[in-house]
Amino acid sequence: MSKRIFYPLLLLFIPLIGMSITDEINWSPFDFIIMGFLLTILGAGINFVINYTKNFENRILYIGILVLIFLLIWAELSVGIFDTSIGKN
Repeated sequence: MSKRIFYPLLLLFIPLIGMSITDEINWSPFDFIIMGFLLTILGAGINFVINYTKNFENRILYIGILVLIFLLIWAELSVGIFDTSIGKN
């Protein structure tokens, strides 16, 4: 397993720094754990696509689909755009 799948976890510093600057960002430790899990899964998926897909156009397509799925899950968890039970109320 490559270490580069963990590079997206560096994005968690953005809300961490934002929480120290303003009171508008209010993440719990559970939020950091869930987002860390999602970012790790995204990084592993992108790493898998890069390693096992030779065609550049297919690579871009598959990575785009992975990012779209990630963004939809993130939006559902943060604001509940699909009105499911996992979104915040």
